[in-house]
Amino acid sequence: MDAQAIPSTAAPDTAVPDHPGDRSAGAGAALLAVGLGTLLTLMAFTAPATTLAATAHGLHSGAVAQTWMLTGTPVGLAALLLTMGSVADARGRRRTFAAGAVLLLFATALSAAAPGTALFLAGRIAQGVASAAVLAAGLGLIADTHPAGRHRVRALGVWGATVGGGIAVGPVYAAVMAQLWGWRSLYWGLALLAVPVAALSAAVPESRAAHPRRLDLAGALTLGAGTAALVAGFGESRSGWLRPAVLVPLAAAALVLALFAAVERRVAEPMLDPALWRNPTFLAGGVGALTTGLAVVGLFSYLPTMVQGVLGTGAIATSLLFVVWSGVSAVFALLSRRLAPHMGADTQAALGLGISAVGQAAMYGMHVGGSYGRLFPGLAVAGVGSGILNAALARLAVAGVPTERSAMGSGANNTARYVGSALGVALTVSVVTAAHGPSPATALAAGANHAFLLSAATCLAGTTAILLLPRLTPRR
Repeated sequence: MDAQAIPSTAAPDTAVPDHPGDRSAGAGAALLAVGLGTLLTLMAFTAPATTLAATAHGLHSGAVAQTWMLTGTPVGLAALLLTMGSVADARGRRRTFAAGAVLLLFATALSAAAPGTALFLAGRIAQGVASAAVLAAGLGLIADTHPAGRHRVRALGVWGATVGGGIAVGPVYAAVMAQLWGWRSLYWGLALLAVPVAALSAAVPESRAAHPRRLDLAGALTLGAGTAALVAGFGESRSGWLRPAVLVPLAAAALVLALFAAVERRVAEPMLDPALWRNPTFLAGGVGALTTGLAVVGLFSYLPTMVQGVLGTGAIATSLLFVVWSGVSAVFALLSRRLAPHMGADTQAALGLGISAVGQAAMYGMHVGGSYGRLFPGLAVAGVGSGILNAALARLAVAGVPTERSAMGSGANNTARYVGSALGVALTVSVVTAAHGPSPATALAAGANHAFLLSAATCLAGTTAILLLPRLTPRR
């Protein structure tokens, strides 16, 4: 089955009756292992958000190193998500997932024990590589053990909830651990949490494509190098866009990714089949994931810095803002299964982005001396949108590709999300730091309000694009 055989629209999931026989053996174990693994990877991803200053002080790290403390994991993650998905489909999804969990254990332990900045950063990059294996293979395992229908919709809702849960728990966990036992303790804790994830994977049935493809080595190398350069360039832009440290990797990324596109058109078994770009379901997932990274992950990754600078709150109090947004997101990701019989996944994604836009716009008006609780209504509404969106993106990731390439579909979707998040953070920082005011705090408040409106507008643009895709995509 090739990409052209996939339905061109994401129809409501009502085709399969809801009874126990719909799930394969090991479905419960797969959902538990993948849910915990996803939760852990998101906790590791967000760990530096509230502990950057303490970590940098402890390692005597400079400004450039601090940028890479934030960028290291996204670089490893984005560079290898699609490759890990292809490897999982061909060599075994459980095997890839388990290897990722074990690598995450050692990578977080390396960051915890690192005597200096270099080894700490090596650990952070390795955490990204490990997370790529867990995320790409994990969603493939859910798709394999939960055939299309209501059981799959519920399982993907749980997966979406663990995404929101990880983002909610991560900053609070990191801030509390750092305050009680120092910043190293949070990485030791993550290493310990990886143990049950690796152990649970043993109970999950192995699965792979019925007709495995050969690894597209040229595609993997060019995509990995190009994506890594792209994310690295975006990360360096926080100190200005016109520096060689930004322009050189971005130029290199453009060249290498163009080479990747040429490679994929020539090889017999491409990692990313060019025919997928004519599939509205695949494109809707990509647009939704990219917009999520740009406008949702990008904004909320920098929100703690903005809140602390404008309202003067501490790290733990600031991290609780994530609980409002991500906690609501987790709940609505679970509840979103009720939407599946009534709307396609693409429409659900558009709805989620639209609600997110309303919530982000509602946060406009933050000012020095303002109330901490003033942000709560907007955060809650944005959380509703994120929950609906995360569940929809999971549905689109596996519906937009052939069943035997579900892990690759997950990898492609998550690549768009995390490349988008790297650019989103860079754009948010640029918008915020470009604002002026009579004091640093008032300038930061003005920049934050500009960022809220920009993110809301980007969400609306994503909504519009997804709704128009079925009309704009050429059909054969």
